[in-house]
Amino acid sequence: MAEQYIVSALKYRPQHFNTVLGQSHITTTLKNAIKTEQLAHSFLFCGPRGVGKTTCARILAKTINCTNRTEDAEACDVCASCVSFKENTSFNVHELDAASNNSVEDIRELIEQVRFVPQGGAKYKVYIIDEVHMLSSAAFNAFLKTLEEPPSYAIFILATTEKHKILPTILSRCQIFDFNRITTKDTVDHLAEICTIEHIEFEREALHLIAQKSEGCMRDALSIMDKISSFSNQHLSYASTVEHLNILDYDYYLRMTESLMLMDMSGVMLLYDEINSKGFEGDMFMHGFIEHLRNLMMCKDIRVAKLLDLPDNIKSKYYVQANQLNQAYIINALSILNQSEIQYKQARNKRLHVELALIKLNYLPQAIRVLSEEDGSLLKKKS
Repeated sequence: MAEQYIVSALKYRPQHFNTVLGQSHITTTLKNAIKTEQLAHSFLFCGPRGVGKTTCARILAKTINCTNRTEDAEACDVCASCVSFKENTSFNVHELDAASNNSVEDIRELIEQVRFVPQGGAKYKVYIIDEVHMLSSAAFNAFLKTLEEPPSYAIFILATTEKHKILPTILSRCQIFDFNRITTKDTVDHLAEICTIEHIEFEREALHLIAQKSEGCMRDALSIMDKISSFSNQHLSYASTVEHLNILDYDYYLRMTESLMLMDMSGVMLLYDEINSKGFEGDMFMHGFIEHLRNLMMCKDIRVAKLLDLPDNIKSKYYVQANQLNQAYIINALSILNQSEIQYKQARNKRLHVELALIKLNYLPQAIRVLSEEDGSLLKKKS
């Protein structure tokens, strides 16, 4: 019988603190608390989706009941407690999805369970409440007393993407941990590691695109990678990734800027027609072009260039083009595009609106030159 396929987001879900990506400030604190046995009774894990909140909650729940922890405060994965947790048969770890169990009755049932001591010689009973912001006000209030004075063996781990929706009275009773978005570099490195294990051929530029598209969410990045590797028959190329994600890549913006620098009106219109025919909306194109010009402006100063979140081979193309443009052109072009993007929704003819912005950009070098000559002649007259 063929082995059942498991999606990468589940297959490569971290099982120990040291495999959690981009959250070392949290994992180090939790490990130190376990080592010194100074665990709080209630934790609040908050941050964007797909960054490891529920994963860290499960690792913490497994580790504190492990009977054979390592010196680095990691679970052994072989003791009875770890095995029962892995097989999802542990009576000492309870997970509640507050999105679908958000009533007072659900919380009362949980409070009833808290009265029973841990089983199988375990030290703690752990209650993980996911999407806790979805609880009703009445459910929050019913939960307050238990959260403030829980039994010595009970630990509550609350997870949420919307911390601002949680009552201040709940926040004051919890030890709060803020999770960061996972950086593009960490995402790319992790995806490359998985591709190597799974024998998937890849181009690093393709992984970089996937990382940018996922916006710091590792779960999204892994789902996108699975989808594209299936689409492209286990080969993640830059071209197939651009095609599948349907995004405007750097090449279009580099070519558009090149045509504008040459004041090649025909080339500009033909290139925009090509972009438009591929189904990209005008506001999406302008937003991407603004980001492109911003990157070019960053390249003007070597100290600021490190802010560019781009692969090295593409970054070198930006340096070349940035040296061919003057600062005045970039600033004026940014102003024109920003204004056009704001007015895009009100425009009746969307395509014409974008084309008018491109016409302005095309003749912008000439306008800047005329203005600078006029300023020069005025200065001569004054002198």
